[in-house]
Formats: sequence, C-alpha cells, structure tokens
Amino acid sequence: MTTRWSRALDRAGISDPALRRAYSGQRQLVARFARAEYTAVRLLLPPPLIPHIVAATAFMHHTDTLIDQGPMKERLEAADSWRRQVTTALDRGSSEHPLLGALTHTISRHPQLQGYVQQFLSGADVEVEWESFSGEADFQHYVTAYSLPAFMLVACLLAPATPSREYVTGCRAFIEAGQRLDFLDDIAEDLEQGRTGITHEALGRHGLTPQDLRHRPAQGFEGLLHEQAVLVRAGLEESRGIEQHVHISSRPMVRALIDLQTLRLGAVKKAGTALLNGSARPPLAEALRVLGREYRAAQRQGRTPGR
Repeated sequence: MTTRWSRALDRAGISDPALRRAYSGQRQLVARFARAEYTAVRLLLPPPLIPHIVAATAFMHHTDTLIDQGPMKERLEAADSWRRQVTTALDRGSSEHPLLGALTHTISRHPQLQGYVQQFLSGADVEVEWESFSGEADFQHYVTAYSLPAFMLVACLLAPATPSREYVTGCRAFIEAGQRLDFLDDIAEDLEQGRTGITHEALGRHGLTPQDLRHRPAQGFEGLLHEQAVLVRAGLEESRGIEQHVHISSRPMVRALIDLQTLRLGAVKKAGTALLNGSARPPLAEALRVLGREYRAAQRQGRTPGR
C-alpha cells in the first residue's frame, strides 16, 4: 500500500531504497519529538518539499540533543566531534550515517542549505556556553550566532535559492521574537538549571535578579512579562512581511507559524506569574482553527498535502 509519505518521497525524486529508509528514519524522529510541527508541515507544504524539511529539522534536533545535557566540557567536546563528522559528510557529499545521508542529499537539491548548516554548527558552542545575558547586546549575539542559523535551516527551503536581504531580516525578526518567547515560557525550567534567558538589564528595570525569580516573586514579574511581551508581539508583526518573499506554496505554512506563535504569546501573557512554576499551554482549539484555515488555503492552491 502506497502511503502519503511514500508519495512525498516519490514526488521529491527520492528513489534509492537506502535514501528512502534514511529519510523515513528522520520522519519518525521528527514526528516523535515535534508532533504538532510535523502535522503542520505535512498539511501545509507541497509534498516534494516535505522530505527536505524533515531532514533539516531532524538535523537541528539531533544537534540540539547532542549538546543539551551534561557538563559543559563534555557538551563542548560533543559539539566539536559532531562538527567534524558533519564537515566530513559535507565534503564528501554523502554519508553512511542515515541522518547525514538524508541531509547531504537534501543539500544536493537545495545547495543554499549548506551555508546555514555550517553557520549553525559554528554557533553550537554559544548554545553550550550561555547561562545568562548581561544586556541586550549579549542576547542579540546569541540570536545571530545560534537561533537565526537554526531557523534558517528550514526557512531557506521555503524561499528561492538565494533568499533576499528582506527575507532574512524578516526571519530574524521572527526568530528573535520566538527566542524571547521561549525564554519567557521556559523560565521555570531554565531557573532549575541555573540559568535565565532574560537579560540582567531587563530584570534590573523591574527590580529583579535571577535569585529573586528562584524565590517565585509576585512583585516585578508582571511588569517584566508585559515589557517582554511587547517586544515579542512587535517582532511577530514585523515578520509578517516574509510571506511575500517565499514560494506561493509555502505561504500557508509561514502564516501558520506566525499565528501559532501569536497564540502562544497570548497563553504566556495569560499565565502571568504561573510561568515561574511551569510553561503555558497554548489553546488547542484556536491552534486547530489556524491549521484548518491554512489547510483550506493550501487546498485552494490546488495541492494534495503529503504525510
């Protein structure tokens, strides 16, 4: 029986059995760790693109997992070892490692991806080493070195082969807003690990320190949350212009990404000081409405979704 995933591989021109197995393995990985995102991809993007989005997403997740846990020295060593392994695969244009086999094949079809893979790997040490940010310049450096290249692994596949400056600027606005939102939503988990993504400068404006946050204060946090939420919303609104710089077939996905983050922002604001005890839960019904609306828009473009 031919599945929608098999048809997506066919439409992407992936016929070699070993490559099909490699891509299918990455699909299972992505569907397991990011079910909601994978559902959006298979509903909203054209089938020929889906395997390549899956390969890029799996690479990003695998890299994050390698460097996310353990003592800093071990994580830096893991980042360096993985960089060497990926660089060898990029130089050869192939790899027996299933993930890298899929990634290098995707790069052969979408050469613009290689530069972002290299940028992402170069910034891995920044991800390992961060514990807090003194001021806005430190946060912006983190976004430049790691967050933006991570997002561009996927975003570069949605646009023409040479993304315009306006597109990259819009992508930065989106991922900067998303990173601020992550640091708000993940604040309880980050504090447990002895770090905080909200700058000391921003905390200080509201009479707070990381130590204060660990004691679950009520005073000051609401003002901090409001300030950060304003920045997130401004970034999301600025990023809406990127829709005009992607392939027409990718526009439903771009709109959904921005609207889903906007819903998440609403949930974070509603949670208030409860964020200090755990992450917020975006409203499922509203998220499904966003996906349904953009699915219908994709259908009107005359495409059959892949899976």
